[in-house]
Amino acid sequence: MLGLSIREVSQALRDGRVSATELCRKCINQIQRTRYLNAFITITEETAMEQAQRTDNRLRTGKPLGPLDGIPFSVKDNFCTENIETTCASSMLKDYVPPFNATVVQKLLDQGAVLVGKTNLDEFAMGAGSTDGAFGPVRNPWSYTSSYREQSTEDPDSDWAITGGSSGGSAAAVAALGSDTGGSTRNPGSLCGVVALKPTYGLLSRHGLIPLVNSMDVPGIMTRSVHDAATVLRILQGRDERDSTTVQAPSTPPSLPEHFDIRDICVGIPKEYHAPGLSKDTLAQWSRVADMFEQAGARVQEVSLPHTQHSIVCYHVLCCCEVASNMARFDGLEYGHCSKVDSSTDAMYATTRHEGFNSVVRRRILSGNYFLLKSNYERYFVKAQQMRRLIAEDFKNVFRSGIDVLLTPTTLSDAAHYSDFIQEDNRTRSAQEDVFTQPVNMAGLPAVTVPTALSHRGLPIGLQLIGQTLQDWKLLTVAQWMEQKVNFPIIHLHGESNEKELNRSSQVLEGFSFTQ
Repeated sequence: MLGLSIREVSQALRDGRVSATELCRKCINQIQRTRYLNAFITITEETAMEQAQRTDNRLRTGKPLGPLDGIPFSVKDNFCTENIETTCASSMLKDYVPPFNATVVQKLLDQGAVLVGKTNLDEFAMGAGSTDGAFGPVRNPWSYTSSYREQSTEDPDSDWAITGGSSGGSAAAVAALGSDTGGSTRNPGSLCGVVALKPTYGLLSRHGLIPLVNSMDVPGIMTRSVHDAATVLRILQGRDERDSTTVQAPSTPPSLPEHFDIRDICVGIPKEYHAPGLSKDTLAQWSRVADMFEQAGARVQEVSLPHTQHSIVCYHVLCCCEVASNMARFDGLEYGHCSKVDSSTDAMYATTRHEGFNSVVRRRILSGNYFLLKSNYERYFVKAQQMRRLIAEDFKNVFRSGIDVLLTPTTLSDAAHYSDFIQEDNRTRSAQEDVFTQPVNMAGLPAVTVPTALSHRGLPIGLQLIGQTLQDWKLLTVAQWMEQKVNFPIIHLHGESNEKELNRSSQVLEGFSFTQ
C-alpha cells in the first residue's frame, strides 16, 4: 500500500482490500522506522488513528467524503494546525499551539484525509537545504539507496546528502503539504525525486500559513505522481474569504487526460538558464528531455528572459524587507518564546528575539530593516519592485509569443553532501539553490518539478516546467506526459530485497505533503 498512488489507495480502501486504520498504522510505523531521516518534528499518532477510524466508519456505510478520504498526509510545520504544536522549526515558537487550522489543512481534513504529522524545515522557511532549523538537518532518503551507496565507501551516517529546502522534511516524507516562496517545494522535490507543484499565486489560500514573504508565499503540493498533485490541487484551489489575495479557480475537468497530443504544445528553452555552475548531469537531462519533446512532435524553441540575471538579487532584497516586517510580530508578548530578562521592555524585546531567532533569521531582519531605512528605501526596495515588474514582463512577453510552457533546470546539480553544503553561509547557499526557481515566485506563475533521472552519483535530478497564470491544469497535463516518458526509477534501499522496494522515490509515506 505504501508504494501506490492516491488513486490506487483510494480504490483499495473502497474495495475493502485495506482499512484506513491499517494504512494509517503502516504509515506511522514507517515514520518510526525512518526517524534517522529527521523528516518529522511532530507525529500525530493518536489523532491520526481517530481520523482513520472515522474514515472506516464512513466506508462501511458506503459514504466516503471524496478521493482523499483515508489518505495519510503530512504538513510542513509552518502551517497552523488546531491543537497541534506549530513551531516553524524555531525556538521562538516552541510549545505554540494554534487555536485554528490553516485553510488548506482544513480543506484536506474536510475531505477525510488523515494528518500523520508536521514536517521539518529551515527555521521560518529561510534556507535551501533544510539544515538550519532548531530540530536539526533533514537527511535525503536517497543517501540510503543502493544506487548511492554503491558510489560511496563512507558510512551513510557521515556521508549523507541534503534534501534541499526549505521543505526538506516534506520531500523526505512524501507526500506532504509545503510552502513555496522562492522554490521551497521545487528545490527539495528535485533533490529527493518527487513531484513538487507551486500553484499560481492566489489559487490556494495562505490563511494559516505563517508568512515569510506575503507577496510570494504559496502553499505547495508534493506527491509521488503528477496525477496525485492534480487531485490535491483540485480540492485545495479557490477563493477564501480569509485571504483577500485568493482568486476564483478556473473550471477544470474531473481529472488529467489519459491521452494528450503533445504536438499541440510549444516548449520554450530560456537561454539565460544556462547558468554558471550548472552540472554536466543536469545539462544532459535538460537537453535529453527537450529532445524528447521535439521528437514527439512538440515545437521547441529557444527564448529569452533578459532580466533573469538580476532576479536573485532582486528576490533577496524583497525577501529581507518582507521578513523584517513579518518577524516584528514575534515580540514575546502574545505567543511564543518570552525572555526572562525583565529589566525593561526594550531589554525583554531584544533578548527574546536574540534567544528565539537563529542567526539566519536575525541577519535577514537586519538586512530588511536596512533596505527599508528612509535613506535607502528608494535605492533598494523601490528599485527591486521595479525590477520585479520587468521580470514578470519577460515571462508575459514569452508567453504572448506562442510559448505554452517553459522547460528549465530546477537546481544547478543533484543534492550536495551535508558536510560540503554547510561550508558556505545560508545567504550564499540560497542564492545558488534558488537561481532557477525564485523568478517564478516574483511573477506569480505556476511551476512544477518532475523527477527525471539519477545522476552519476545515484541521486535524483528534476526538471522544472513553468506555465502561464491560472493555467495550472495545462501545466500539469504537460508534466504528466513528461513523467510518463522519462521513466524515473524506483528507490531501492541499500541492503534490502526487491520485495522491500519503495515505489518511485523518497516516499516514506503514502499520500502527499504540504509546503510553502
